[in-house]
Amino acid sequence: MIPDSLNSPENCRRFDVKKDILEVCRALKKYYLKLYEAQLPIKAPANVDIIHKFFNTVCTQMDVCSIERKEFFEKQVSYKPIPYSEIFVKEKSVVLISGIAGIGKTWLLKKCLLDWSNNLIWKNVALVFYLECRRLNQHQNVSNVNELINVFYYDIINNFNISYHTALFLIDGLDEFKYLNELLNPSVSCKYPIVNALKEIQKYKHVVAGRVNAIDQYQRISKEHSDKLTIQIMGFNENEINNFVESNVKEEKKKDVKATLKESPIAKAMASVPFHLSYMCKIISDSKNIYTSSFSTITDLYANIFLYFLQRQVINNNKLLYEMMEENFNKKSILNICKIAYELFVQNKVIFSKEEIKNFISDFDKYNLFGFIEKIETDLGCHYQFVHLTMMEFCASVYAYNCLSNNEITANEKLKSCLSIICGLTNKSQNSLLRFLVNLNPLKRSFIESLPWFSNFGNWFLNKKVVDCTKSKWILDHLSESISLLRSDDYNLFYECFYESQSSFTDEILLIIDKQKLWSIKIGDGKTSYETSCDNYFINHYIKSGRKLSSLSVFKDVLSDDEKKLLIQCSTFVHGVDFYRPIKLDRWTPKNKIHELGIWISDYLITKKDFEENFLPWIHLCEGLILFLHNGIDFIEHVYEWIRCLNIKWFRIRYRGKDFYNLDELKIFITL
Repeated sequence: MIPDSLNSPENCRRFDVKKDILEVCRALKKYYLKLYEAQLPIKAPANVDIIHKFFNTVCTQMDVCSIERKEFFEKQVSYKPIPYSEIFVKEKSVVLISGIAGIGKTWLLKKCLLDWSNNLIWKNVALVFYLECRRLNQHQNVSNVNELINVFYYDIINNFNISYHTALFLIDGLDEFKYLNELLNPSVSCKYPIVNALKEIQKYKHVVAGRVNAIDQYQRISKEHSDKLTIQIMGFNENEINNFVESNVKEEKKKDVKATLKESPIAKAMASVPFHLSYMCKIISDSKNIYTSSFSTITDLYANIFLYFLQRQVINNNKLLYEMMEENFNKKSILNICKIAYELFVQNKVIFSKEEIKNFISDFDKYNLFGFIEKIETDLGCHYQFVHLTMMEFCASVYAYNCLSNNEITANEKLKSCLSIICGLTNKSQNSLLRFLVNLNPLKRSFIESLPWFSNFGNWFLNKKVVDCTKSKWILDHLSESISLLRSDDYNLFYECFYESQSSFTDEILLIIDKQKLWSIKIGDGKTSYETSCDNYFINHYIKSGRKLSSLSVFKDVLSDDEKKLLIQCSTFVHGVDFYRPIKLDRWTPKNKIHELGIWISDYLITKKDFEENFLPWIHLCEGLILFLHNGIDFIEHVYEWIRCLNIKWFRIRYRGKDFYNLDELKIFITL
């Protein structure tokens, strides 16, 4: 499709339409092969299963970091891989690629360039152009596609008019485009011609990559393409993680790296992100310590990466970390970096100017802030951005911990996504590097030392206002009126904060526990390994404190080892248990009495043997039973006999459209 604006006589005079298209195509392919072949040794498109289809509601907000990490963990346990060939060998008009920071979006686009150059994909496309949004920001005055291509590919294109040939554009880093709001909202008047150039690109075949929120919003302006495909990058699979370790870690450290990835649930979950895997390998390789338990929390992982990055790429000296952190100047430098990150984070700014930095740090030139912050040259001057948004979020959390009061933290809605990291900074473990990041502000020393983690979050948790709570499972009449009703997400956030803090049940925390009396655990397909680790940590302390769990709900048939551990812990002291699927527990049986048991399996046809092995031990221990059975089961007589012989005080059985509340009713039904 040729945009009308490029058919004008003026454009035809400016651009050469007679130049040999094959010559330009060969030159482009030669250029990409020379530039990227050494970086990306993989050429074959087969077996690249690092991405999957997903469908999501278009976001209404565009937060910089927000809940990306949580959504990434959730998708890790529920995604379905899609073959590389289905995405790129089969030509689509539009492909939208999203992913969290550092996951490998740029890597994938560069692989596409190599594959096209090797005639493996897009065989019907004559020209493919790769454009980075951070570089597009430097050319605000470019007004159309041909001018844009001649800016970046002049030596190859040399005024060649691409309008008469099939072209495909790869746009990388959409979230970094300075004028994204103008691009996403056509009704907004825009004085920057570069926005019009990107709008013209939408008329060609194109692939756009960016962070999740930016791609979600971009979908709204790309509805006209019927063969659009939206995918999300999930990073390295297990084979690629192993290959990365084999290729990038020195031999004597491979054992330590592999042990860490196996034993640490955090390291295992985050290893699929190339950015995190790379730094974990570097940190372990350069350390003299055994690191199998070093990445115990996400906060700990981020702190390790932050301090390694600071030591090796910013300050760049050979001092030991504790020696480096004894210098007040270094502490001040870190606090300045974190202040800039915080101010920009709460404003949702990714790209900023030197003047904006000086608004936060008046003596900007005195400190070495580069390394974490990179400089981008433009025609109109310089702009700046953090080298990685994960580090920006972490720095914002460090600043909030060191410099804000409890009320300021809980009152700022933008900091909600940072709450677990802020709580994680209170971890008092002497084996953690976190201690170097929690005493940066001498004016707040008394605040820091006395800060219990619940002060940041506990009061917010207890006083949280929830509008729609009619479906909450934990609504009971005896709840205090002063305590808000909570969704399961609120409990999950509480468990995450408790886990990140690596805290114990202090008197202060017990006040929260006992005020919000109903505590519940869910095990299901949407549950991530990280969430399960958080749950296990909380339940271990909760049960040991002598408190009884309100309910355990299981929505899964096959459990991981961590989920089995969680179920076993919960079963020791729980009020009610609900199963929503047939479950296999490998002959493990519960031993403690439960008040109420619910088995909701009317959608599942189960054999008598499986029911007897997996559910009957629970029925033996319950005082009350709710049992919903599939109409096709053929052992209702045995159910009757089991209940008759047990000391069950009350029950409700639903079978073939009828509800039974006593043995006489059930016996009559069976007889008839």
